[in-house]
Amino acid sequence: MTDATPPKVTLVDIARLAGVGVGTASRALSNAKNVAPATRERVLRVAEEHHYVVSPEASRLAKGNTGRVALVVPHLSRWFFGAVVEGLGSVLRGADLDVLLYQVGDVADRQDFFDRLPARRKVDAVVVIGFQVEEAERTRLETMGVHIVAAGGQWASYPSVHIDDHEASRQAVDHLLHLGHTRIGMLEALDPDQPRLRSTRSPAYYEALERAGIPVDPSIVVTAPWGGEHGAASMSRLLGHPDPPTAVFAHSDEVALGAMRTLRRAGLRPGTDLSVVGIDDHPLAELCDLTTVRQQPGEQGAIAGRLLLDLLAGGAAPHRSTTVPTELVVRGSTAPPRTSGTRHTSGTPHASGTPRGD
Repeated sequence: MTDATPPKVTLVDIARLAGVGVGTASRALSNAKNVAPATRERVLRVAEEHHYVVSPEASRLAKGNTGRVALVVPHLSRWFFGAVVEGLGSVLRGADLDVLLYQVGDVADRQDFFDRLPARRKVDAVVVIGFQVEEAERTRLETMGVHIVAAGGQWASYPSVHIDDHEASRQAVDHLLHLGHTRIGMLEALDPDQPRLRSTRSPAYYEALERAGIPVDPSIVVTAPWGGEHGAASMSRLLGHPDPPTAVFAHSDEVALGAMRTLRRAGLRPGTDLSVVGIDDHPLAELCDLTTVRQQPGEQGAIAGRLLLDLLAGGAAPHRSTTVPTELVVRGSTAPPRTSGTRHTSGTPHASGTPRGD
């Protein structure tokens, strides 16, 4: 015959054994200031004798919060989103907050998240990473009484941290112009989760050319879905042009890296035969010697985390969004244009990015 499990000691038991009220016992165990030292010591001694541990959940509920923050992200496999999450997590975990990660891969996932969050699990705040919250979604969060912070990419009516995509694109195109390029193509990437990239990075390209007095040639602007494979196919299209560009501005490093693969397969050398510049400073950019405009998603995440902690502590929301600066990083994929007499034009590839056989 086994012994019965001993009854669980409650806060009420601790208060009775210590000879104090339940409120006093709770304040003593939570290290509140308005408890006499002798009383605190007596309550703690009783709690220790009976192996009583304060429930973090109960403590948080007593303070009117949950200690949980939801991070909502459209992609987990992409480097950018992972870096933002890492920066956020390092700050929030250090503040003893539980981080709940939700992936919302498409419109249906997003609708499900915003519909079910109030009933599924209460949180104190929601951090939206890399996508724009629609008006109905924002209203739903606000009616829950939770803080909303955006990290990594969007201008919003609620507190946000991001780079200036227009400025980053201007830095990239101006670099090519300063090198002497006048025939500059653009690999425009479409990302349904980040439509602002097209609406901010593309105009910067057109404006930079206009400022330099260079007519825009729409035939050397290629629009394709986001990703390296699409960047490779877009570069292939440009190489098949009767008068290909001498330089290319890509909306992201992933697109630019795909373009560089196509160049190499065609027997061309990035930076020597055709210059390529991207945006991000992806971890592979340095390995592949890609010139790029550096942004630091981990820093954006950390800043958003500190902003959120300030809001949770009762601080006022900032009147303006936080813009993190970008930096041009020059590597070997860009150089002054070659003279027309030495320009390499052989080995034009198929759309797959492989050289065409003779």
